[in-house]
Amino acid sequence: MFIILFAHTPGNWFTSWIPARWGFSDATEMFVFCSGMASAIAFGSTFNRAGMLLGTARVAFRIWQIYWAHVGLFVATVALVVFLTELDVTGRNYWGNLNLWMLFVESEHWENPNIFLSFMTLNWVPNLFDILPMYMVILAMMPLVVLLQRAHFGLLAAASLVLWLFAQRALTEAFGLPYLNFTAEPWLGSDDWQRRWFLNPFGWQLVFFTGFAFMRGWIPKPPITAWLIGFSVFIVLANIPLSNIGVRELGLDWARTWRGDNSQWFSKTDFGILRYVQFLALAYLFWVMAGDGGSRIRAGASALGQAWAPVLAMILKVGQQSLAVFVTSILVGRLNGFLLDVVGRDIWTMLVINLFGMTLLVLTAYVAGWMKSQPWRVKGSK
Repeated sequence: MFIILFAHTPGNWFTSWIPARWGFSDATEMFVFCSGMASAIAFGSTFNRAGMLLGTARVAFRIWQIYWAHVGLFVATVALVVFLTELDVTGRNYWGNLNLWMLFVESEHWENPNIFLSFMTLNWVPNLFDILPMYMVILAMMPLVVLLQRAHFGLLAAASLVLWLFAQRALTEAFGLPYLNFTAEPWLGSDDWQRRWFLNPFGWQLVFFTGFAFMRGWIPKPPITAWLIGFSVFIVLANIPLSNIGVRELGLDWARTWRGDNSQWFSKTDFGILRYVQFLALAYLFWVMAGDGGSRIRAGASALGQAWAPVLAMILKVGQQSLAVFVTSILVGRLNGFLLDVVGRDIWTMLVINLFGMTLLVLTAYVAGWMKSQPWRVKGSK
């Protein structure tokens, strides 16, 4: 969640060194994979315990919650960037930087007569507001996923793979097949160049349901062997020359050329296969290092372990309140970008502003957790 905050803060020097710069995958894979695991815990057992109808109803309720979180986040963000623009402290147009011109500027290019209806029906998905709509569509697939798994796990795996294949734009264009993705700006017409959802749910469902399947026990834990660890290390290290670090810091011109010619293999929009492979290798290595159930990262009896315990508890709390923290991070990222415009971007201001943002996320997590505990209820009451 902290990495997502850094990435959503305009002009943040920290983004030059986040995991996305070292390989094909980034914090989005982490977020979606972990969301799949969390959904398996939150909803998976409901289908077994309460049946398909009530399990589907619970998923639908969660989609309802995320939908209104998406709407509220957008309205709050628009209000914030308009306010920051009207302050006129920096001379920047912050709503323009978010490509929200269609809200404020009339143009013959905006053919849709009701921009807000397009937003409310998810036909218009503005820049920066991609992940929650994607998450809603993937959650809507969950009842079908459960039914397919009950029939046969191989059937589920095949369906997920076929869906992913039809979400690969380069592949579908090469074979003349229909491309599965939603339109992000419907007023631009039906031309092939129109903008689609930046995070294609039909591609990203692959990593979400991989996490879901691992947590449900549909896929067994991978063995811990020297050759598998070595193979995963090789994949992670082999990514570095082809990454942004390889191009920017190592100056590898051949890597820049390769990335330009082969972008479909690591497309973030369609979740290119190289992102999946690199993420699985990275996730495996960190799982091995953390130990089963996180045994190796939990505090021990040593002084260092005791100092680490509250830090780990804080990180876990932030992860447990992911929706509230994510929504807050988008707003804080815009605010932090404004603050950096005001105070400058030297090393110390960058550190202070990022620390300020991280502190707000931690506070959000603890407040959200406290509110969910319903402390106003009398103990023992129903």
